[in-house]
Amino acid sequence: MVVFPVFVSAILASFVLAEPLLSPHVVHEKRARDPLGWSRTRRIDPDVILPMRFGLTQNNMDTIEDMLMDVSHPESPNYGKHWTAAKVVNHFAPSPATISAVKDWLHSEGIHSSRQRLSPSKIWVEVNASVAEVERLLKTEYHIWADNEGGERVGCHEYSIPEHMRDHIDIIKPTVHLTGRIANPSQLRKRQIKDSNHRLGSVNSGNGPKTNGQKPSTTLTLADCDQFITPVCLQALYNIHYRPLSTKRNTFGIVEFTPQAFLQPDLDMFFKNFSPSQVGQKPILVSIDGGVAQTTNTGFDFNGESDLDLEYAMALTNPQPITLLQTGDLVEGAGFDNWLDAVDASFCTFEGGDDPTQDGIYPDPLPGGFTGPESCGIIKPPHVVSISYGQDEVTITPKSAMRQCAEYAKIGMMGTTVLYSSGDNGVAGFGNVCLTSNGTEAVPPAGTRFNPTFPSGCPFVTSVGATQISPNKTVHDPESACEQVIFSGGGFSNIFGIPSYQKKAVAGFLKNHPPPYTAAQFNNSGTSRAFPDLSANGANYVVAIDGGFFLVFGTSASAPTTGSIITLINDARLTIGKGPVGFINPAIYSDLFRFAFNDITTGGNQGCGTPGFTATTGWDPVTGVGTPNFEKLLALWLLLP
Repeated sequence: MVVFPVFVSAILASFVLAEPLLSPHVVHEKRARDPLGWSRTRRIDPDVILPMRFGLTQNNMDTIEDMLMDVSHPESPNYGKHWTAAKVVNHFAPSPATISAVKDWLHSEGIHSSRQRLSPSKIWVEVNASVAEVERLLKTEYHIWADNEGGERVGCHEYSIPEHMRDHIDIIKPTVHLTGRIANPSQLRKRQIKDSNHRLGSVNSGNGPKTNGQKPSTTLTLADCDQFITPVCLQALYNIHYRPLSTKRNTFGIVEFTPQAFLQPDLDMFFKNFSPSQVGQKPILVSIDGGVAQTTNTGFDFNGESDLDLEYAMALTNPQPITLLQTGDLVEGAGFDNWLDAVDASFCTFEGGDDPTQDGIYPDPLPGGFTGPESCGIIKPPHVVSISYGQDEVTITPKSAMRQCAEYAKIGMMGTTVLYSSGDNGVAGFGNVCLTSNGTEAVPPAGTRFNPTFPSGCPFVTSVGATQISPNKTVHDPESACEQVIFSGGGFSNIFGIPSYQKKAVAGFLKNHPPPYTAAQFNNSGTSRAFPDLSANGANYVVAIDGGFFLVFGTSASAPTTGSIITLINDARLTIGKGPVGFINPAIYSDLFRFAFNDITTGGNQGCGTPGFTATTGWDPVTGVGTPNFEKLLALWLLLP
């Protein structure tokens, strides 16, 4: 037997005890490609300080879908028993072992515990560290990436962590996440209706059918709805006959990102024609991170989205007050995480805040920026939130997308319905960009693979597609998928797996109506999240914008219309002492709700040089389960607890 000296044995023992800290580094995240329009320019000075955030692995994430289904599925005995924010935080908080492991690793790498800050819910460890320290820690190099418009982002191409830390660290920022500012799905596809007296006249675009010159006033009748959608058209289409009674208890939020802002004269112009009793009414503005309804820059690109959302949401739910979640200052703007911070203290206070490579970071040090603290939990989550913005899924890393997606599940567990527009380019991404065989974005014919959108691909939001009243048809005829100016966004995620609530519907579509495409063009595995979930009209909306009337097309219109319908249903439930419906997807895909939707069986969503998918019987990746029948949905949801 070999006998080691005592001091040698002690050294060997110390190595054994410290072994986890000696485990080899493995790649934790890697950017498969640079976002379209971004390129690496130069290394960063090693002395530059980076605000590093180490996202800790949360507990019970494997049960998050089950927990959400438990309070959302109509057959669950716990339907409608929504959680409090505190219960959400406690259920998903990281374990003490994870917290200790990350802090010990950082300390062993020279980042003393005095430099580490643990967020209140213990989800993030925050450290201000030099580029040199971070590059050594993560075995990477930091560069500046620049876009075509002069914007810059800080990041690396990939980073590594010790193998034994993989179970404790979910994500680290800033690293590979170069996502640019989010975009408006429809880019507000428009035709201006020009006349000094605000008459509906000739359009200024050669796309699509022409208008017929009728006045945008209350003299428009249901016979005109194939050319001019107004609130009465939507009420007739979706059988909406209800006046709210519990407006003080109900809430409906519309998210807008500065500098997009509404103009009060536009609202009044619209109301004068289509809802006279509302002239002078305005939304309840909640300023998030310096958000302001600016009036300095005006025009369709600055006022179109907000005017559209508010005019229709306010008219359809009158007299329900609408909450405007105006997000981001004029200097820095904002991203999705910013509005989530404002409505969910468990996301910012408890989970550490935003992504400095994507979101507005406040206080804003830039000249003229918002100097106050970030808006964290400043308002209770509205019962319904409509967001007409999105991004190509390929422009966000899977880990970042999954972490944000989990937050939608959490506020769904707290009783909020989150609606996102599905996009307006059919199976293509924004700007009709598709994917190449190696996953980069390119316009056809270079790009041929379908390009799904985010957050529509998140299984914990409700994605809304677009339909139309076809020319020479009426509100009493079946609608078709929108094929005027825009095409309803839809398809299959390349990141998210299929949720349990839509497995049956998607399997039925792929079996009974198999698309004529291979795996080279879309994720045809049958195991990925599919969207949209439902749809509503998205063509020929008459909207007052910047002192004139426009025809607006897109899922940007479909989302607030759907949100209005859910808001009215919530009002009826609140009136009889029940709670809001919350996350609606498990219900709308259930057999119980099948006949409460108008099945859309014609039209498609072309893109990427193909006809795209085709609307057909049952769920399809063009119009989802169909368009809502308000009275049927109301009757069903009133029966639920």
